[in-house]
Amino acid sequence: MALPRNNIRMEERKLAIVLLDLIGSTSFVQKYGAARAALHFQVHDRLTRSMLYKFNGREIDRSDGFLCSFETPIEAINFALHYQRSIPKKTGLGCRIGIHWDTIIEVHQSDVWVAANAKRIELEGLAKNIAARTMSLCGPSQVLLTDQAMGAVRGRTNYDTPKSARYVFVGSYKFKGVKEPQKIYAVGETIESLQPPKDTEKARKVKGPRNIKIPFSKLTTQEKIDAIVVKLSLYVFLVLLFVFYRFISTDLGRDLLGLQYLSGIDEVNQVISEFWDAVISFLKGHT
Repeated sequence: MALPRNNIRMEERKLAIVLLDLIGSTSFVQKYGAARAALHFQVHDRLTRSMLYKFNGREIDRSDGFLCSFETPIEAINFALHYQRSIPKKTGLGCRIGIHWDTIIEVHQSDVWVAANAKRIELEGLAKNIAARTMSLCGPSQVLLTDQAMGAVRGRTNYDTPKSARYVFVGSYKFKGVKEPQKIYAVGETIESLQPPKDTEKARKVKGPRNIKIPFSKLTTQEKIDAIVVKLSLYVFLVLLFVFYRFISTDLGRDLLGLQYLSGIDEVNQVISEFWDAVISFLKGHT
């Protein structure tokens, strides 16, 4: 619906608003200098714009990241997931991404103002603020989306959606300047990217899970392998620790390792033995 106001053309539209924020960009400039940092950021921006084009996104503004819009939430989410999967590895710059789906006002600037370096299209409305608050909550390499975005994309995928992508509810947060608490979801391909974010100056958690645990049956093959390796490593460590303890409990073991000063371990073993004897006697007396 076009809303002309004093030669300013405005249009009310429903869009997926996406905000990207580079993590540590200021320290990067301080470390490498303005010229080298500018070149590095240009590489990042070209990669991002190429990916925006691939997923039908539109760049609205750019600072330490990007403000973008998409016609559909699934395109926004696909863009965010593929960005986090590849671009940080190429640039060495971490990024947090917030996604919101709502009605927003598009302001179309006239050619006169565009000639004066104004943006051709600007976005105005609470939806932009909510997207910004959502992005500010993100941890490194995380993608968060609002309840509206989640509701619009629930159950929808296409050939660009990573098969390992998972959605989880991470909590309800009270955003500064926003009346009602916002339900926030995480979408990602790793368990780390799905963990509830910490409070910030502009967003405070009011309810939700402390951490996210994925059932073993729903883990990816690699995650299952990693989980098994961790458990086996723990069991092996405990077995080796027990064998070592039993070995140094003998005079021969202490002599071979030069640990004669641990002779007091015999007294500890005696106390443990007496304790278990007492427990066994107690149990036998009550059966």
